[in-house]
Amino acid sequence: MQGAFFCPMVQQLRPRERVARDGVGALEDRELLALLLGTGHRGRGAEDLASEVLHLAQGCLNNLASWPVESLTIVDGIGPAKATLVAAAMELGRRREHHTQRTGSRVASSRDVYVRFAARLRDLQHEEFWILLLRRSNHVLAELCISRGGLAGTVVDPKLVFGRALAMRAAAIVLVHNHPSGNPKPSEADRQLTDQLCRAGTFLDLPVLDHVVVAGDAFVSFADQGWMT
Repeated sequence: MQGAFFCPMVQQLRPRERVARDGVGALEDRELLALLLGTGHRGRGAEDLASEVLHLAQGCLNNLASWPVESLTIVDGIGPAKATLVAAAMELGRRREHHTQRTGSRVASSRDVYVRFAARLRDLQHEEFWILLLRRSNHVLAELCISRGGLAGTVVDPKLVFGRALAMRAAAIVLVHNHPSGNPKPSEADRQLTDQLCRAGTFLDLPVLDHVVVAGDAFVSFADQGWMT
């Protein structure tokens, strides 16, 4: 038809091409995940697989970060290799957040302790028990993992706790552990262990200042609740 013109369909850019044009920050979660997955499977593209993963995670990257590696393989087309890549990306994000949030060299409150440990502990599917060793004036000396366990708990040896603290000439200790259940309420075993360690700390002139239980985005402080003896 005279005067008519042809307008070609604009081809949708792939995630890798969008990175080159707009930068990685312009990509949606689905596109970033597709880059990690790399390829599709049986006629489904990487973005289709990424969409299915995000749907299972209810669109929440925090949910995705809390999954064990093998859980991703329930999506048809994602094997152990791709699942490991995604898990590694989630772990890098956690570590970046952890290093960003722990830049302070002094802790003045239970929230300071939570902020230092939240990125490292809140997504774990097993319990870990850490000690935060302090110098005078509550300046941080070291963060040490004492034990790792299962969903229900972990075994803590008081000799190991105080052995590490004394060896590093710490002035005080803060206890930290996580609850994978998402409920920060301390168990009776948590209370008994805290009492035991507090008594030992008093005898050794190495006070236990607090015990912080991390559970997702929540935490409970024994000191804040007046439970320290």
